[in-house]
Amino acid sequence: MLDKLSGYLLNVDAEYADIRYEKMTKTEIVYNGKELSKIGTNTTDGYVIRVLKKGGFATVSVTKPSEVEKAFELAVKNAALLGDACDKKMKLEVPGKTIDDVILDLEEDPRAISIDEKLELLAYYNNLVLKQKDVQSTAMRYSEVYRDKFFVNTVGSKIHEQTITTGISGRIICKKGSSVQDGRVSIGGSDGFTKLRNRDDVFLKKAKIVSELLYAEPAVGGKHNVVINPSLAGVFVHEAFGHFSEADLVENSPSLLEKMQIGAKLGTDILDIIDDPTTKGQIGYYKYDDEGVPAKPVLLMEKGVLKGRLHSMQTAAAFNDKLNGHCVAEDARYEPIIRMGCIYIKPKNKKVEELIKEAGNGYYVLDSKGGQTSGENFTFGAQYAYKIENGKLGALVKDINIMGNLFSTLKNITAISDGIEFCESGGCGKGQVNIKSCHGGPHILIKNAVIGGV
Repeated sequence: MLDKLSGYLLNVDAEYADIRYEKMTKTEIVYNGKELSKIGTNTTDGYVIRVLKKGGFATVSVTKPSEVEKAFELAVKNAALLGDACDKKMKLEVPGKTIDDVILDLEEDPRAISIDEKLELLAYYNNLVLKQKDVQSTAMRYSEVYRDKFFVNTVGSKIHEQTITTGISGRIICKKGSSVQDGRVSIGGSDGFTKLRNRDDVFLKKAKIVSELLYAEPAVGGKHNVVINPSLAGVFVHEAFGHFSEADLVENSPSLLEKMQIGAKLGTDILDIIDDPTTKGQIGYYKYDDEGVPAKPVLLMEKGVLKGRLHSMQTAAAFNDKLNGHCVAEDARYEPIIRMGCIYIKPKNKKVEELIKEAGNGYYVLDSKGGQTSGENFTFGAQYAYKIENGKLGALVKDINIMGNLFSTLKNITAISDGIEFCESGGCGKGQVNIKSCHGGPHILIKNAVIGGV
């Protein structure tokens, strides 16, 4: 396939061109309560052609081999038209020649597991949860995505890379009288099917917590000291900070670019933030991005000082910066865009108990329940929390969320625990859906956070 793709590039009249062929196979099984509502496997493939000519950059996607040559002709024409029409010419920081074949390294290859066994495992976890106290319904899903990618460019790079992610995730709904509570649960990764086996404890723990929430009091709104667990810390660093580290989002925003200047002191001295797609076993793992650039760990913040950005070939040239392999497409329908791989806050040396003691009074807030950002302001829902009273954990509370301003919150992070945990399900909806973007971190203490409640 790589030689075939290289043949398409031989007669392309352009300063730069590349082509990515990708075959994607998805397997999905869904339970809604006791009802099996979906089961099946779907395979799609296609070609993405990109061309730089006369300072214009154009992309064309096609699904048939017979359409590729005409797609290149169209891309060359469109790029030239864009170059003629625009005063600002596109420049690319093109990587050096790379030849590599990246095959899967798995404990247990999900493709070797029958769909009957996958169904059996999902049904087992679903039924396990449905038997627990107060559980009224569930929404459980098995997901498996295999990508087989071939990339070549006019520099001479020839890269073949396989990736696969598997996961079981869902919602647990509990009801008592008119009171209803729900919680989210997920397991998975990119290192094989073994990670899904023997995880009863994850599902039982979450079912128990959701049941207990039916009898819990709501959180009291206001400013409080909060300790947040790795799930919420990861969501915070991804949503509130990580997107501002994507160079395409700051490139054309003068106000944001002014605040996100490299060297700016944005957080406390203890705060280090890294994005590393090469973290093996995690949902966000890959070796090469969809521009054929080697993925590299990027130190985004060190001791509260902004140190780096995530780049494409275009933004690396625009910022006169180094490539770091953070340009990823949803699938063969799309050109790649800048994405986070595996972003996390670096752990320090304190125990979780020390953070709770330092909080004094406030909340210990756990597990993400969605959220939204608006510029530099954010609101994140949490699945549950515990009161912190005189430095000790108290009663379970429900209906809690955290809101605030990114830049003031970064300066209110006063303690960070040791240890680190990563999410076992990925996802980001920036422009395209990216199931492979994940996050994690340690526990962190935030002083005077704004809590939504009663």
